[in-house]
Amino acid sequence: MLIVAVLLAISVVVGKAGNRFGMPALLLFLGVGMIAGVDGFGIHFDSAEAVQFIGMISLSIILFSGGVDTKFSDIKPILGPGLVLATVGVLLTTAMTGSFIYYLFRWLSPEFAFGWKESMLLAAVMSSTDSASVFSILNSSRVGLRERLKPTLELESGSNDPMAYLLVIILISMIENKGASGGYTLLSNPVVMLLGQLSIGVICGLMCGYLSVWVINKLRIANEFMYPVMMIACVFFTFSITEIVGGNSYLAVYLAGLVVGNMKLALKKTITTFFGGFTWLVQIIMFLSLGLLVNPHELMNAGILVPGMLLGVFMIAIGRPAAVMLCLMPFKRFSLKARLYVSWVGLRGAVPIIFATYALMSPDVLHARFMFNMVFFITIMSLLIQGTTVTRMAKWLGLEEPVKEREFNLDLPDEITAAMVETEVKPELLVDGDRLRDIILPPATLVIMVKRGERYLVPTGNTRLYLGDTLLLIAEKEAHLTELVATRR
Repeated sequence: MLIVAVLLAISVVVGKAGNRFGMPALLLFLGVGMIAGVDGFGIHFDSAEAVQFIGMISLSIILFSGGVDTKFSDIKPILGPGLVLATVGVLLTTAMTGSFIYYLFRWLSPEFAFGWKESMLLAAVMSSTDSASVFSILNSSRVGLRERLKPTLELESGSNDPMAYLLVIILISMIENKGASGGYTLLSNPVVMLLGQLSIGVICGLMCGYLSVWVINKLRIANEFMYPVMMIACVFFTFSITEIVGGNSYLAVYLAGLVVGNMKLALKKTITTFFGGFTWLVQIIMFLSLGLLVNPHELMNAGILVPGMLLGVFMIAIGRPAAVMLCLMPFKRFSLKARLYVSWVGLRGAVPIIFATYALMSPDVLHARFMFNMVFFITIMSLLIQGTTVTRMAKWLGLEEPVKEREFNLDLPDEITAAMVETEVKPELLVDGDRLRDIILPPATLVIMVKRGERYLVPTGNTRLYLGDTLLLIAEKEAHLTELVATRR
């Protein structure tokens, strides 16, 4: 318990320090695990099975939480490009990277020369962008992105893990069945398996999402903190039941979270606040365990460094950009700068490392430990190069837009149909006078609070307003507030 406490505390401290210098917190969590491992302070941890289990639990929470935080109104306009990136993009990345791996290792490291199946397996493991890394960096950067890039990247990273997972499982099955007599049955056909798992995953995710909302809304428990516990049970139920019936569990929990986050839910604020902290906890535990599993000295030899750097450069500069450009070709709404930015934010993280443990646990995959170390090296390289420049690249490409922080951290329960909005006092708002009673408000609209500097005021009709004040308004209909803010701008 003392070791766990120390590791968690150190992770939080270095994560906070890393934000000041633009370092991804998740990369620092990996570093803490590596330093605490056998090559550092000597903590011995070499169970791929345990890491895989921790990763499975963590990813289910991370993907569900990512779905909850995603507004369907934000992703609806970019649903097409996001899903194409998450499916076709993964396939293209796997194909191009796998071909590069096949020829690279035959030329550079003949002792690790992979066959086509093994080359495609290594590529598939690294083919998806990591949802934990993307969600964490985009949400902590507090930078707005033009052309709806943030929801596009979040949708892609949250929904491309299932495709990569299916490719990994299919390729491992093909390698393990290489000596079997006969051919594949219809159910073991890769295309049928792919379509079947995706279809079942979608159905189970939507059904379990609606069922979770119904269960939470029907609960009558005096203790409000039991509601997040029930929601965790719903997440694990969604993941496990989808796995049992043959669907893709990662897709199911993300869709379930999307349903839950976009419907009226009892004690939604309590549940989302709990999941915010819980998601960070499982991310820290997952990255710490991954850092403990790797032996840093194995990464620091020429057999890993040279091919790893070449492969990393190929994925960052050629493989990912080519796949993105091809996928976004039919969608004219994205500018060239936007396509370049999507190409750059192809972060690798925990997901590829966890997928690599599937190969590590298979006795038929040759050089599985080498694969694992290669994936780990590429992940660190991606987080160091791409993860530290997510905000900077947006500025260079002119895609950054200011995000105004909320002055009032208040939310209405879903049971209340009224809407709230903040607006700044500008000259056009004071054309009829500088007192609150002089402002012409839409029907059924009230100013319930004023922030002036660091002071919060409960206003009356005689309250004098000054330029720069922030007003908190509430109205029966959100359209009234939208109309007021739009006209005053």
